[in-house]
Amino acid sequence: MRLSDFDFALPDELIATRPASPRSSARLLVARPDRLTDAHVRDLPDFLRPGDRLVLNNTRVIPARLSGVRRRAGVEGETEARIEITLLEPRSDGTWSALAKPAKKVRDGEEIHFGPGFSARVLSRAEGQLALAFALEGDAFQAALESAGAMPLPPYISARRPADDRDRTDYQTVFARHSGAVAAPTASLHFDRPLLQRIAEMGVDFTEVTLHVGAGTFLPVKTDDVSRHRMHAEWGEVSEQAADEVNATRAAGGRIIPVGTTACRLLETAATDDGLAAFRGDTDIFIRPGHRFRATDALMTNFHLPKSTLMMLVSALMGRERMMQVYAHAVAQRYRFFSYGDASLLLP
Repeated sequence: MRLSDFDFALPDELIATRPASPRSSARLLVARPDRLTDAHVRDLPDFLRPGDRLVLNNTRVIPARLSGVRRRAGVEGETEARIEITLLEPRSDGTWSALAKPAKKVRDGEEIHFGPGFSARVLSRAEGQLALAFALEGDAFQAALESAGAMPLPPYISARRPADDRDRTDYQTVFARHSGAVAAPTASLHFDRPLLQRIAEMGVDFTEVTLHVGAGTFLPVKTDDVSRHRMHAEWGEVSEQAADEVNATRAAGGRIIPVGTTACRLLETAATDDGLAAFRGDTDIFIRPGHRFRATDALMTNFHLPKSTLMMLVSALMGRERMMQVYAHAVAQRYRFFSYGDASLLLP
């Protein structure tokens, strides 16, 4: 399939820069093969059945945007320059991959200072990324990051406004537990505690998994033949308990409904012909039309960018032509798009 097969016209004014408040007041477009229903996220229980299981990504977004001063020793003394850093992911050796702006003047060995007692040394540069070694570790590092960092809003939001204190809450799910993501599992942002309670009381179960969403989720597809696109890798975990819960629901005839494409990708990574297996590690699964879903019966997700891998994922679930109809309806009905936008419930 070609990249142009997943393109559509999206008016700029439909790109949301703030979420709905309260969270569950966001709109919800319910898509079945034969009909579309306009609703709100608070109506989600109307479209679920006792015995279903929602799968939630419990990753926690770190405040990965840092503003600092890089310092370099020279023959005329120490020089300083402002620099913006976006953390991408931790490495196995305790260092971090990061992006820098401006990047061209950064040199190996430089110290970047983000505040009192909080600094990092540039170890290396490769393929547009830096390797940073922070002077702090563990809880001390987390505390300094929370104090100095800003939430890493997606580029289509940060180009319109800077992150602020509201985003520290808005861009985090109410069930976030495990720090490591630099982008939110955005379909999950629509859930508040009252909605979760209503869903549980009707007999729908929950399972939590962890996928640390990386900045690669925003990378564009640059190959016209989509099969040649190389997917970014992200770390995830499906525990033994999570796998057992999903398999038990399946055996009892319930539906498995991941909330968000991140949970969906992780489930499909861990799926086998004999059921869901425990998984821990990196996944670079690329779900596109032709994929055989083995762990996903339906999907709750936001509205995605044209020509994106996520647009390909939902097309794999519902069919490309049907998704084009769904998105045409969403545009015509003025649904809000992307991370802070409205949601869809896809029932193939």
